[in-house]
Amino acid sequence: MKARYRYRIYPIPGQQMALAKLFGCVRVVFNDALAFCINQYKSGEKKPKNSELQKQFITEAKRTAEREWLSDVSCVPLQQSLNDLEQAYQNFFKSCNRQRKGKPVKPPKFKKRHAKQSARFTQRGFSLRGDCLKIAKVGKLKVVWSRPLPAEPSSVTIVKDAANRYFASFVVETAPEALPKIQTSVGIDLGIKIFATFDDGIHIDAPKPLKKKINRLRRLSKNLSRKNRGSKRYELARKRKARLQAKLKDTRTDFLHKLSTQIIRENQTIVLEDLNVAGMLRNRKLSRAISDLGWRQFRTYLQGKAEKYGREFRVISRWEPTSQTCSCCGFRGGKLDLSVREWTCLNCGTKHDRDVNAAKNILVAGGHSETKNGRGDRRKTSVKGAAVKEASTRREYVQLSLFD
Repeated sequence: MKARYRYRIYPIPGQQMALAKLFGCVRVVFNDALAFCINQYKSGEKKPKNSELQKQFITEAKRTAEREWLSDVSCVPLQQSLNDLEQAYQNFFKSCNRQRKGKPVKPPKFKKRHAKQSARFTQRGFSLRGDCLKIAKVGKLKVVWSRPLPAEPSSVTIVKDAANRYFASFVVETAPEALPKIQTSVGIDLGIKIFATFDDGIHIDAPKPLKKKINRLRRLSKNLSRKNRGSKRYELARKRKARLQAKLKDTRTDFLHKLSTQIIRENQTIVLEDLNVAGMLRNRKLSRAISDLGWRQFRTYLQGKAEKYGREFRVISRWEPTSQTCSCCGFRGGKLDLSVREWTCLNCGTKHDRDVNAAKNILVAGGHSETKNGRGDRRKTSVKGAAVKEASTRREYVQLSLFD
């Protein structure tokens, strides 16, 4: 399996100028090819092949007076940028033909100058010499090796984010590292107030970095809006805001990585609920809080680490009534309002914490039954038996048959 290892690099001022030129050349080649493809589409012609685009916008463009400065940088990242364009179009075409799963993919967009910049090198464009990374026509870059590379990298991507930080991202081929098998399993219910609730009652609170720094982010955004675009003060204000946003992202990512690693090491099977995060983000009252948690990123980390360490990762349907069903007897009590955090089963009288009960049902729905009643075995009670125990005379509860 392929894995990505990212390290912080610190180029000197001369290397920063060389990297800025490199990022600019990569961006220009990509945008020129994309504009040509759009014009071809408008004129009713087919998109050219990738080999034709590379010949026209790299080889032949270097011979013109307008693009002769493309020869000042390595040709490897220029070729890789057009390969990325080809892959973006393939994803878009497959999405249009419904050959690609997931949400629809939009056509590729033009690269912007002030957004995140990147340039990818294959093995013929870089080399590792001691503690330094040598990039073609850039020089030796100082790398902070926070951990050793497990194998020889096949490619490296030099990244500059909006906060003017530089990173080297290596792609290496690694073998799965199977952890010793254990008998524990866990069902996880994700929430907003409490990030994760386990079936054994453990609650995990999220750091919620955006909620803590929202006032400062508002001030920086207001300060940025008052500056004239393109001025020096605008650039300083943009960097201040970008640094804060980068810190918020790093805080969230660090929390998700540590929590997912701990869960993978302590459990053999992990069961999660398939949440419609994209649909939830349309709720204007909860969208900011949901975005601050990173549910989808957490699921991606769990799935990737489970594959790497030999664990089993399962996802149940989003339509499972995990919050409405009693985890002891299987009685379904109906839809609950979000403000209801505790409820009592009308059939068996058990008092439930909403999140813990949902986590238990998620574990059962994932295929793990521990007891016969409420843990996977079907149990049916007559309407008469249910009506005797219930505290309410509402018709919707009396008519319910009790299924797990």
